Amino acid sequence: MINYLDNAATTFPKPQAVYDETYRCMTRYCGNPGRGSHAMSLAAAKKIFECRSLLADFFGVDELERIIFTLNTTYALNAVIKGLVKKGDHIIISDMEHNAVFRPVWKLASEGIIEYDIFSSMINIPRRSPTLICAKIASLVRPNTKMVVCSHASNICSATLPLKEIGEFCRKRGILFVVDAAQSAGHYPIKVDDMNISALCLPSHKGLYGPQGCGVIVLGRNVTLDTLIEGGNGVNSLDGDMPSFSPERYEAGTMPTPAVAGLCEGVKAINEIGLKEIAEYESSLFISAREMLCNTPNVSIYAPSYAGPTLLFNLRGISSEALARELDSHGICVRGGFHCSALGHKTLGTSEDGAVRISFGIFNKQSDVENLGKALTRISAEQNIK
Repeated sequence: MINYLDNAATTFPKPQAVYDETYRCMTRYCGNPGRGSHAMSLAAAKKIFECRSLLADFFGVDELERIIFTLNTTYALNAVIKGLVKKGDHIIISDMEHNAVFRPVWKLASEGIIEYDIFSSMINIPRRSPTLICAKIASLVRPNTKMVVCSHASNICSATLPLKEIGEFCRKRGILFVVDAAQSAGHYPIKVDDMNISALCLPSHKGLYGPQGCGVIVLGRNVTLDTLIEGGNGVNSLDGDMPSFSPERYEAGTMPTPAVAGLCEGVKAINEIGLKEIAEYESSLFISAREMLCNTPNVSIYAPSYAGPTLLFNLRGISSEALARELDSHGICVRGGFHCSALGHKTLGTSEDGAVRISFGIFNKQSDVENLGKALTRISAEQNIK
C-alpha cells in the first residue's frame, strides 16, 4: 500500500474525470488546435477555449485572452520576468523563493541586466503581519524598482504572503507585481484583478489536479510581455513578427492539448469541492501530523505554526534524503533535500542537508498520517536513534 505525501511536487492521484478526459482527448479529438479547419482541430480548440473560460473565472479576470498556456510554472515565470524587465531595472523577491524565481533573477543580475534585493517574509517572527511585510518591501524600493516577485505559498512550509496587501502596495507605486502560485492555486482563493497582480504563474499538475506538461500565465490588465520564444501559432503566418494580441503572441508552437483537457476537469473538481473546504481539510491533516511529530522523539519541525498543505521536518541522526528513502521502503512517498529552494531553507534554518517535506492533497486520509508515525517509530528503532 502506498501512502502518497508528496503532493507539493505533483498531486496524486487525480480525480477520475481528469484521467477520463485526458484519454478521451487523446483518442477522440486531439487534432492540432488552430492548425486547420477540420473537425479534429476545431474540437481541440473548443476544449482549450473551455479551459480558458474556467481559469478566467477561477482567477477573477474578465478577458479570456489573458489566460496563456505554457509548459509549466518555471517556463511561465521565466517568460514573465524576462518579458517585462529592461536593462537597469531593479527587482525585489522574497527570502522564500523557489529556484523558478531565484535563478532567472540571479542570471539577469549576473549578466548585468538588472539588480535585485531580497525582502524578509518574517516567517520566523511571531508579530508578523501584512503591514510589516510591506514595510520590509518598502525599505528596499528604489527609483528604478520595476517589479516585486514572490511566492504566494512556500513550497517547503505552509506560510503564505499577503497578496492583497502587497498588490495594493505595488499599485500605489507603479511597480509590477508577479506571483508564483505553484503551491497556492487550488488551495487558496486568488483573484488577479482584485489583488492587483500583474502576472500570476501556476501549474496544471499540482493543486489544480491536472496532468503534467502544462502551466498557465494569468496576465493583469494592460500587461504586455516581450516574447520569450517565437514561432507558428496558426495566425498571421506571413508576418515575421509574433502577433501583438494575446494569447497568440505567447503561445508559439503546438499546444499541450491533452494536458489542457485534463486541467479543465481538475478545475471543475476543485470548484465542486470548494477552496474553503480544501484548505480546512488540508489544515486538519497538517495539525494531526504536527501533533504526531511533536510526540515523536528527536524530531524538529520548521515553521510549525502555519497550518496548511505542507510540513517540513527532520529526524535527528539521519539525513533528510536517507530518511526519505527509508520511508519509501515503508511505502510512504515524501521528499528530502532542499526542494529547489535554497533561499527558503536558509530562511527556515534547516540542517546542512535540508529537510523532509510531507505535503497533503484532497485524497490523503488520516491513515496516511498514522502510517507515517508508525514508520518513523520503526526507523528510529532500526537506526538506534537516541
